[in-house]
Amino acid sequence: MTDKLTTHQAEEDARNAAILIHVNGRLVPRAEAMVSVYDSGFMLGDGVWEGLRLYNGHWAFLDEHMDRLFEAAKAIDLDIGLDRDGVIAALRETQAANGMQDDAHARLMVTRGVKSHPFQHPALSRSGPTRVIIIEHSRPRLPRPIRLATVPHLRGLPMTQDPKLNSHSKLNCILACIAAEKAGADEALMLDIHGFVNTTNACNFFIVRKGAVWTSTGDYCMNGITRQKVIDLCRADGIPVFERNFSLVDTYGADEAFLTGTFGAQTPVGEIDGRMIGSGQMGPMTEHIRGLYKALIAKACA
Repeated sequence: MTDKLTTHQAEEDARNAAILIHVNGRLVPRAEAMVSVYDSGFMLGDGVWEGLRLYNGHWAFLDEHMDRLFEAAKAIDLDIGLDRDGVIAALRETQAANGMQDDAHARLMVTRGVKSHPFQHPALSRSGPTRVIIIEHSRPRLPRPIRLATVPHLRGLPMTQDPKLNSHSKLNCILACIAAEKAGADEALMLDIHGFVNTTNACNFFIVRKGAVWTSTGDYCMNGITRQKVIDLCRADGIPVFERNFSLVDTYGADEAFLTGTFGAQTPVGEIDGRMIGSGQMGPMTEHIRGLYKALIAKACA
């Protein structure tokens, strides 16, 4: 299969070759933006990150993203080294240095920093955190709905690695994505430990059945900001929306399915495990929710 897609499919943009990247307070050309091989993020995936989207010169839902970043850092006992205003200032400085106003996506990353020796203990990270902000010109491009395949990799328990944590350690999701690609799909549909449908390897997952919108309980998935916005929009618009357990049987029989995420907003799903979902194209409910979300963005980023 040659027409593989991802939920982060973007148009090619030659300007990205010349972007400036924020590395520990310095703005450096892309080719020179490097971290140490002793960095705890490189060695162990020890860090947290946020993805943000720029609309009309404004970072959408910036407060919610900062809340999640600092909550995650506290959860792993990581001192970011800047307060909230300092992180926002660094983000905006990087945006301004690249002359970006719209159709841009930021990856804001913080690791525990450079280690004195190549071992696990966090006390070996003695130099303070490593902070990197990458902002790329990025316009989503999705020529067709996404195809998903259910994989054996599960969203785990909070006492192993809490799925709500936006950590640098994404191997479980990467393995899920590889398994889905081996099955001829674009991305993976992952179940929770009880066998209920949960999320994909990269996005939150929704189905539509008989005019109602369903998503997982949220116990085993990333606490997605776009996910919550969609739930809130449905409630405000009078659309029945449920956070509940549901199975693959419910999913295969859905009228529509879509994914949510900061990059792609709402991405239609056309096929799951070789079964066409609805018409195989974007359904009317997904299209309506996309309209509601676009209006919310226009208001929030006016």
